[in-house]
Amino acid sequence: MYLAATLEQPLLLEGEAGVGKTEVAKALAGASGARLIRLQCHEGIDLHHALYDWDYPRQLLHLRAGTVSEEPLYSERFLLRRPLLEALQASEAVVLLIDEIDRADDEFEAFLLEVLSDFQVSIPELGTVKAERRPVVVITSNRTRELHDALKRRCLYHWIDYPTPEREAEIVRARLPEVPGALAERVCAAVARLRGEELYKLPGVGETIAWAQALLALEDASLEETLGVALKVREDIDQVRGSGVLQGA
Repeated sequence: MYLAATLEQPLLLEGEAGVGKTEVAKALAGASGARLIRLQCHEGIDLHHALYDWDYPRQLLHLRAGTVSEEPLYSERFLLRRPLLEALQASEAVVLLIDEIDRADDEFEAFLLEVLSDFQVSIPELGTVKAERRPVVVITSNRTRELHDALKRRCLYHWIDYPTPEREAEIVRARLPEVPGALAERVCAAVARLRGEELYKLPGVGETIAWAQALLALEDASLEETLGVALKVREDIDQVRGSGVLQGA
């Protein structure tokens, strides 16, 4: 994160779902006092979702009012800023989180590459907008598809793996100070066992924290009775219960 801010290069974080990639950007914004702007990528995302759009209903009212001669239809007043434009025009320190870039298509990735190269965009009706203060950019990917080399070359790269049980117990205790240390260690040891199994979806750190919360709330509940907190696929739950992997945990 220090290098990303110092060198003004985007930081590309990859890793399995749930290891805490998104939390990196949130933690940086919280620690530095910067504003967090998040662009959640999805299939079919385009510049109207990511950069800007026009407020057509207000433009239509403006047109009907007959005041176009006083103010043009395509002006700052009618511009709807999306996350990328907000980040470029922000006067304060900003952390721009581009979350799950692998869910977007190749065309959007190419557009994003252009924006991140110069931190400027062209709006045909208004001209070029260039960032006065470059945001710190964090890009996350779950590797559902391979990203293009051109994007990777412009980024610093870091792989985030699942934490060790000891480190994960520290995370649980930091987030949930009310959870006894023995309970945190027990849950983290159980999660480590689950991650050693061939499951459809392995539990992330968020599930570990939720599992500790559930066991604290229910007091006498067992790990197997609360498996639905950590595992979200029926076949995974059936497999774990049938294998006895949590016996003695």
